[in-house]
Amino acid sequence: MRCSATLTLLLFAFAANADEANVEFGGHTKFNLIGQTWPSNSVIRTELGSSSVDLQGELRLNLEWRRNGWAFDAAYQLVGLNGDSINLGSSLPSGVQAFFGRLPNDDRRFFNLTDVISDSGDSAILNRLDRLWAGYSTEKTVLRFGRLALTWGNGLFYAPMDLVNPFDPATIDTEYKAGDDMLYAQYLRDSGDDIQGAVVFRRNILTGDAESDEATIALKYHGFAGEYEYDLLVAKSYDDPVLGLGFARGIGGAQWSSDLVVTDTDTDTYLQFVTNLTYSWTLAEKNMSGAVEYHFNGFGQSDGRYDPPSLAANPDLLLRLSRGQMFTLGRHYLAGSVMIEMTPLWTISPVLLANVGDPSALLQLTTNYSLGDNMSFIGNINLPLGASGTEFGGIETGLPGLYLSSGPGVFAQFAWYF
Repeated sequence: MRCSATLTLLLFAFAANADEANVEFGGHTKFNLIGQTWPSNSVIRTELGSSSVDLQGELRLNLEWRRNGWAFDAAYQLVGLNGDSINLGSSLPSGVQAFFGRLPNDDRRFFNLTDVISDSGDSAILNRLDRLWAGYSTEKTVLRFGRLALTWGNGLFYAPMDLVNPFDPATIDTEYKAGDDMLYAQYLRDSGDDIQGAVVFRRNILTGDAESDEATIALKYHGFAGEYEYDLLVAKSYDDPVLGLGFARGIGGAQWSSDLVVTDTDTDTYLQFVTNLTYSWTLAEKNMSGAVEYHFNGFGQSDGRYDPPSLAANPDLLLRLSRGQMFTLGRHYLAGSVMIEMTPLWTISPVLLANVGDPSALLQLTTNYSLGDNMSFIGNINLPLGASGTEFGGIETGLPGLYLSSGPGVFAQFAWYF
């Protein structure tokens, strides 16, 4: 099944002729500018020079229809890309190509809802359906099938219990999570506890065939016990059994949450753990909120070596990096952020993501400004910290004196909603 202009027109023609009381139609346009510098020891500098600039434009149309328990949801995206780094992955050494995706695609998804309209090397235009599902719900049950998003777990920056399309911790725009093709069900008990289940269908990226060992089958129970909320997870993801336990509770005015996830692969059994604390306060008549999080990644390199031969000896880690399930190379991480409300329309948020085993880190400073009821601006500065050979300072490429390193970078986004 492929996304096409005809299918898109049919979807939104349906919206135009449906009962207005049951239809919500909206969307946005976003324009992103990404500027990046490359230090003298960076292998990317040999391809792009000392700096690069990329432009991205997106139109998103959202359609929701509800009637008598039935529901339909669709989201169409038209994306334009232009810049220096679009072809970067194919020109880098094979040992580091896995860290760079080129264009969004549905190679692993059950339905192919992405079409590339044009591709001229340093620019591309594509359209896709990021949501396309139908469902039925009652007071206690929800059933949905199609392309939708699923988010589980208590992680703020790192999310080991989030088995389907987790965000990269360094992502700036997290408004929409990419959808996947699945069957989803939820049942709400009289006690307030609920049971959620999902079957995510995927294809083998090499053969294109839908295979059971590429799928994720998961069941999660969310319950309450006194002051605690807890989650119990049983899953099989990419043919690997997964067990998870999570909890959350208030401590004074703060919120404490944790997740523990155990994954059994053909190679070994791995433990992942995340725990965080969030708190809100007022200082100098400004509203603030902060978070601190520790993450242990048992899949990571225990010796802190990230050169190609060392990474090749850890196939379970490389598989998860290539699938977009994981974004870290080491084992021990600390993350923290503070949101400062300068005015009701303007916030500033410094964020630190640190590999404490290197040590190395990524420092981000993000500002978000509301330009009106339907316009906003996001600005961000990224500053990698660490010596050559560390995760954020630049990992070895296998080429003498060259690292997969980056310098300071900027991100700017203007968004208009309708």
